[in-house]
Amino acid sequence: MACTLDRTNPLGGLPPKHCLNGGYKPVFTDRLLLEEALQFCKTSLEDNLKHNVNLVRVSAPLFVTRASGFNDNLNGTERPATFEPRDFPGVHLEVPFSLAKWKRWALHYYKVEAGKGIVTDFRGLRCDDDVDYTHSLYVDQFDWEKHIAPADRNVEYLKTTVTAIYKALYDTEQAVCKKYGIEPYLPEEITFATSDDMIKEHPHATPKGRENILCEKYKAVFFIGIGGMKEDGSLRHDGRAPDYDDWITERADGGFGLNGDLLVWNPVLKQSFELSSMGIRVNPEVLLKQLDLCHVPERKSFVWHKMLLDGTLPQTIGGGIGQSRTCQFLLRACHIGEVQHGWYNPAEVEILKKDGINLLGLGEFDADPLAKSA
Repeated sequence: MACTLDRTNPLGGLPPKHCLNGGYKPVFTDRLLLEEALQFCKTSLEDNLKHNVNLVRVSAPLFVTRASGFNDNLNGTERPATFEPRDFPGVHLEVPFSLAKWKRWALHYYKVEAGKGIVTDFRGLRCDDDVDYTHSLYVDQFDWEKHIAPADRNVEYLKTTVTAIYKALYDTEQAVCKKYGIEPYLPEEITFATSDDMIKEHPHATPKGRENILCEKYKAVFFIGIGGMKEDGSLRHDGRAPDYDDWITERADGGFGLNGDLLVWNPVLKQSFELSSMGIRVNPEVLLKQLDLCHVPERKSFVWHKMLLDGTLPQTIGGGIGQSRTCQFLLRACHIGEVQHGWYNPAEVEILKKDGINLLGLGEFDADPLAKSA
């Protein structure tokens, strides 16, 4: 999702103005009922995903070794949370940003056949992520990956998979709304668009502006083609690391990339809202090209990259679906901290608390440095 945080504003992480000063009322005031609803959202979505995409739940690591190259590099500039085991100085372990690479290795490890995949309950840390009403330092998502045949590396297969995932989200919203008396919002079908076409149609709009135009019109959109540069050297839409999604393969429509973001129009925030990022993964040829384009050819020496280049790892499609982000949407919360125990600007926590918007676990104690900005 294109960035919304205004870093020039010391209170830039607050929800939109229309949500403040009494403009927003939480659906849940009973904390235990909220926790029950959160669990229902996550369990329902996971079950629907497993059924629709043919996935099996597996366990996942909380940290990986830096030398393995298994960590997801996101945009390539973020710092991972890193530590050394007490008795093994010099060994650097990292909390993953996501399991984009690990999942592909796991398909090989578990000997998952083509047409079937895995899903994990991933928990991670992103020290350099925005901290605002839709972003957190703590990441929880359903990280999934599916083994595909080489012939499935095309935009039609991508769209078929997106449709199945969107159906899981749609059915989950229907169940949540029925159980808790919330008005459903999502349309039955998702609309597909490309970043290439949207740049041509709206050349002067920002990436976030283009997302807003599409989502306000269609309510649910899959935005194809994320990553890579425009002719002027600026990002085409948003950044992507070079070693998981394929963002350079030319499509039949003349655009580039076999990946994308699933976005919806958020009726509470009145803006586009990303729920998932996914794509067909790089094959050896695309990996080498994207490493060169990002000026990181040295990654070829990492364990994971060697396994991909020598054919050990299968061809795959995969992605992540934000659990807290999805719960924020489904339960019509204006701040992600309402559905997740995290850390946010203490000054903003106090402002929200005075406005009747309570973030989980924060702002409870005067002596708590998390509660006060001073």
